[in-house]
Amino acid sequence: MSIQNLNTFDPFSEEGDPLGDSQDVGSQADYIHLRVQQRNGRKTLTTLQGLPKEYDAKKLLKAFKKEFACNGTLIDDEKMGHIIQLQGDQRVKISQFLISNGIDKATIKVHGF
Repeated sequence: MSIQNLNTFDPFSEEGDPLGDSQDVGSQADYIHLRVQQRNGRKTLTTLQGLPKEYDAKKLLKAFKKEFACNGTLIDDEKMGHIIQLQGDQRVKISQFLISNGIDKATIKVHGF
């Protein structure tokens, strides 16, 4: 009885890198991502990322803070670009605000629980 030598085979080799080395991480087909993150207790953070370059993130943050009566900050990340963080769960309000100001509903992805 002889033992067969098994060749190494990677079943996902033709798929390439799952994180997509050809695309930037934040530019998944130019979607705007709205996510919610749980903080301590009942507190949450809403993050907006993937905003197109033609929109001024600082002016948009100021409008969000005034419209939704919450605090927020702007984070500059090398890979993800501008990320807007707002206090509270503001996903529905942000998506309605963006749709009413001319951004297509199909480009907005709402994530979270």
